[in-house]
Amino acid sequence: MEVIVLLTEEKWQAILSNDASYDGAFYYAVKTTGIFCRPSCKSKVPKRENVRIFASAQQALAEHFRPCKRCKPTGERLPDKEWVAVMTEYIDNNYTEALTLETLAEMCHGSPYHLHRTFRKVMEVTPTDYIQQKRMAKACEYLIHSDKRVADIALHVGIPNTPYFVTLFKKKTGYTPTQFRHHNRKPESRLP
Repeated sequence: MEVIVLLTEEKWQAILSNDASYDGAFYYAVKTTGIFCRPSCKSKVPKRENVRIFASAQQALAEHFRPCKRCKPTGERLPDKEWVAVMTEYIDNNYTEALTLETLAEMCHGSPYHLHRTFRKVMEVTPTDYIQQKRMAKACEYLIHSDKRVADIALHVGIPNTPYFVTLFKKKTGYTPTQFRHHNRKPESRLP
């Protein structure tokens, strides 16, 4: 039977202050990231409404939360492939946002340097390359299946600077966005 532990003001203050005296007394998980931590974790403070409290690390694991790479609440490191899977899932769902190594490191509870090195080792591309690949793939979809202007597509894929978008698109595909659209679109492929 699962013991339900409430997020009291005392526990919330322990999380806010990274109070190590509460380590082992409870663990907190962040619903939006799927990661759980010790109260002393130095990661970015989550929104209170996204926090769940557990009496043990085993309870958090049973609810399918992953241990933080930074504070290691189970005493073990998350395997690199699983950690990178967390990052790629986050990128896949948030590629339209301004993503930096620092943003990813905060979200994934690690250092930017370690994140970059691990991501490259597992994926054989850097996080920046992966983000660009995701954005360019989505831009290709828009170019083929919509009548959106190139500037609008650039915004929709997270690149607000249109000239930079055009340059990056040509570097990655060999075509400008307009050329790509012309060469790849069939009349019936447009979405309503």
